[in-house]
Amino acid sequence: MKVISFSELRANMAKHFDRVEEDHDELIVTRQNREPMVVMSLSDFESWKETMYLTSNPVNKERLLRSIAELDEGKGIEVDFDALLSGK
Repeated sequence: MKVISFSELRANMAKHFDRVEEDHDELIVTRQNREPMVVMSLSDFESWKETMYLTSNPVNKERLLRSIAELDEGKGIEVDFDALLSGK
């Protein structure tokens, strides 16, 4: 996560926005006597919001964490959803 001043953002906005989009990394923008701001791509923000929603329920969060652990242990199965939906 990179931290820059508001003046730097203003001077090189396109460059910084491109980096945020390409690297999927947040950009912290400092402002004089004001709270810093976070810049992130819309797709990353929407993904973040969905993750927060899915993990806001403790039961759902535990299921997700358990599923991730099972995948990490090689216990997952591969599913072709297109074939599944088409009945093949």
